[in-house]
Amino acid sequence: MYYFLFTLIVLAIVLTVSYIVSYFGKLRAREKNLDKIKNKWAKPVSSRRNFDLIKIYLNADGSPQKLSDVVSKDLDLNSVFNYIDRTNSKPGKQYLYKKLHLPETAIDKLLQLDERIGIVNADAPNRELIELELSKLNHTNAYQIPNLFLKAHAPLFAPVMDMYIKVVPYLILAAVISLLIVPNTISFVVLAILFGYNVVFHFASKKKTSGYSDSLPQLLIMHKVAVWLIKNAKTGNTDEIKKSLINLVGLKRSLSIVNFESELVIDSGSPGYVVFKLIKTLFLLEPYIYTNSIKHIGRYSEDIEKVYNFVAEIDMLIAIQSVREGLPFYNKPEFIDQNAKMEITDLFHPLIEKCVPNSLYTRADRGALITGSNMSGKTTFIKAIAVNTLLAQTLFTSCAKAYKAPFLKIQTSIKITDSIEEQQSFFQAQASAILNIVDSSSSTEEVKSLVIIDEIFRGTNTIERIAAAKSVLSYITANDNFVFVSTHDLELAELLDEDFAIYSFEDSKSGRTLVFDYRLKEGLLKSKNGIAILASMGYPESVIEDAHIVSERMMLKYME
Repeated sequence: MYYFLFTLIVLAIVLTVSYIVSYFGKLRAREKNLDKIKNKWAKPVSSRRNFDLIKIYLNADGSPQKLSDVVSKDLDLNSVFNYIDRTNSKPGKQYLYKKLHLPETAIDKLLQLDERIGIVNADAPNRELIELELSKLNHTNAYQIPNLFLKAHAPLFAPVMDMYIKVVPYLILAAVISLLIVPNTISFVVLAILFGYNVVFHFASKKKTSGYSDSLPQLLIMHKVAVWLIKNAKTGNTDEIKKSLINLVGLKRSLSIVNFESELVIDSGSPGYVVFKLIKTLFLLEPYIYTNSIKHIGRYSEDIEKVYNFVAEIDMLIAIQSVREGLPFYNKPEFIDQNAKMEITDLFHPLIEKCVPNSLYTRADRGALITGSNMSGKTTFIKAIAVNTLLAQTLFTSCAKAYKAPFLKIQTSIKITDSIEEQQSFFQAQASAILNIVDSSSSTEEVKSLVIIDEIFRGTNTIERIAAAKSVLSYITANDNFVFVSTHDLELAELLDEDFAIYSFEDSKSGRTLVFDYRLKEGLLKSKNGIAILASMGYPESVIEDAHIVSERMMLKYME
């Protein structure tokens, strides 16, 4: 009897000390995190991001407005996300990533977004406290919260085992009390059997409970964060969220043991954590928590999603303001309904350090052909147009001094490769991609397209490439789409002169070194630099001279 009392007293002391150590450890961690939050404002955050987990929320969305994988890859959207991701929580990352892939086609939602950005970020000191609270959801397991409302949840165990999980803690307590009152062999054996079986069952059931052991504790944290935000952050009308939080009280109560554990320890190496894990294993507390919680998850999945969106959106709103303030300059876009035109002043690509800004003006019935020598910046420029269109229609932010354009559907053909599995040549792969653009850019489309094509129809002979390119581009432009195409084919520029405005990026030579100013100029490219680049890299002079001779012969042949 005294042995059991002594054991209980020791466990109580260990848990109390662990709680005190955890409390002061959390205070130190809070101050450290607050300093980190202040120092990272308006700066890109360099960290490894698990896009497989970030994509969970996006992948569940079947909206037709969602960007295709082709566009996402062509625009290097993961790299763009790495730049704009200033979120403090894992749900915030998932929400921002989804937002970046779902461009709006109506102004109302964007204006509401901008208004909420202003409200949440109005008080900088309070905003930092909001960020600190959101950072409580920065554990990798918080990525799993969407699975609670995106998936159906069946019972984990058979009814008999459900009953055993509920009853066994009481059986153990009865055996312990029996030993304390009258030490006896039967109670000891029963206790040993129950403990042994429970240890085996605990680890055997890990596979079934693993998804919930990751997500449910994070759901509890999210509930607390949402309550804090309602009390301390200016977020507008929160009546619907309050109702959802009330509906989830039952679920929160079923997770009270998880809550106790999070308050008890700050890291998995503390004695308190080890003791509590032992207690959870012997009493089958984890299976009990998760089987009891599943009922609430199925009943209140919509409430879980509402709370998730509420918390994640606030994180995103703060991140957008951080991006805005970190840019050299930015503009809130103006969307035009009539007299369709695109007018962008001092456009730049956010991923290019010290990017040279360029301006453009074009109409829907007249495309833009961008010629330019190698490495002059033409591909970066057309990507910048698409990226800014996307940011304008998702984050209501453009990397420019002025942005005026209609709402557009973004379509691209940039990063095309051979497909060995599908036995497609480079030309076939690009032809297939451009056919998709043609099919989605007809005159009947309600939302017109922004079409970005890099080096159209590479991989076939010059004459057929130019002929096919001219016909396709004229067709797309005739349907009032905005078309930007980069090309080395000067002959194509001549054929499209009536339908397209011609621009160019050029270079100059300083000795053997090529100099680029990355400035967009009106008119056709006046020089070619492919051979010049070989010369600057140190190719043998005989190779360079022979290349110039062959080039001149071919130019004379095609100009006849």
